[in-house]
Amino acid sequence: MQFDAFDASYLEKLKSGDFRTQEHFVSYFSELIRLKLSRRLNSAAEVEDARQETFVRVLTTLRKEGGIREPERLGAFVNSVCNNVLLEYYRSGSKEAASEDEEAEANLPDPALSVVDVIANREAQRQVREVLNELEEKDRQLIKEVFFDERDKDEVCRDLGVDREYLRVLLHRAKKSFKTLYLKRTVKGAIEV
Repeated sequence: MQFDAFDASYLEKLKSGDFRTQEHFVSYFSELIRLKLSRRLNSAAEVEDARQETFVRVLTTLRKEGGIREPERLGAFVNSVCNNVLLEYYRSGSKEAASEDEEAEANLPDPALSVVDVIANREAQRQVREVLNELEEKDRQLIKEVFFDERDKDEVCRDLGVDREYLRVLLHRAKKSFKTLYLKRTVKGAIEV
C-alpha cells in the first residue's frame, strides 16, 4: 500500500475519482473503521453497511462545493462521519437484541467477500493490533481511549491534566508513532514477499 500525504493534491485526486487514490483511501481507512464498528454493532453485515455508508458520505461531502476545507484533518473527518453513521443507526431503533442466529452469523465472514478478502482483512486486523501493542503505553492508551472507546476529549484532558490544544499535540504524536511503525511493518512485509 502506498502512503500519500493527506493534502490538497490528494483530496483533489480523490474528488476527481482517481482510481489509485480511491483505492488507497479505502484501504487506509477500512480496517480502522471496521475495528471501531465491530465493537459496537452486532453482525458483520451491519458493520459492512455502516463502513460503506461512511465512505459514501465522506466521498459525497468531498465532491460537494466547498468539500473538505482542511485536508490534513481527513482522518478526523472520516472518524466523525463514522460516529454520525453509528448515532443514526442507534437513533433509528433498528438495533435489536441479536438472536442466536444473528450471533452465529456475526462470526461468519461476509459471503460477498472472497476467501482472499477475508484473509487480507484478518491479516490487516492482526497488523493493526501488533502495531498498537508495539506503541508506548501512553500512546496506545490515548489512541484506544479517543478512537476506539470514543471517550469525550474533555474527560481525557481531565484525566491527563492537559488542555484540549495539548491533547491535540499528544494525539498527533501518537498517530505519527502508529503510522511510522505501521509503515515499517508494511514496507518490510512487502520487501519480504
